[in-house]
Amino acid sequence: GLHQGNPEIRRDQIHWLDPDQGAPVADYLARMESLRLAANRNLMLGLFDYEAHFARYRRGDFYATHRDAFAGRSNRRLTSVFYLNNGWQPQAGGVLRVYDNDEQFLMDVSPKGGRLVLFLSEEFPHEVLPASEERYSIAGWFRVNGNGAGRVDPPR
Repeated sequence: GLHQGNPEIRRDQIHWLDPDQGAPVADYLARMESLRLAANRNLMLGLFDYEAHFARYRRGDFYATHRDAFAGRSNRRLTSVFYLNNGWQPQAGGVLRVYDNDEQFLMDVSPKGGRLVLFLSEEFPHEVLPASEERYSIAGWFRVNGNGAGRVDPPR
């Protein structure tokens, strides 16, 4: 079901994806599997599996600056964010703000529907700024094999 973390850090609601949730979810997961195989073939990342959840940010919700993995402490290697907001207007806010490893500003990414963002999980701190409209995305992580701090029971 919907889950919320520490409201001082994040205010989004999440729901984990599972192929049994219907054709659109199964199709998305199949596309991410193709991407995993291509990334391994071309970038030698050794990605083993993928986990993802829907994220809903209500008006004013945010996610403070964080990393999706810390070196040596998680098996998340590559982060994906796919936006589901058709007709998103820049004035609505809700951007993904990305920093480099030294926490210097790199770029803002508007959450336009159909946009897919990929970045190395350990190396790019990021945050989600508040929006004036509801904002929807699928956040996911390609993982390497081995013990890590990620979910122990990824959806199959």
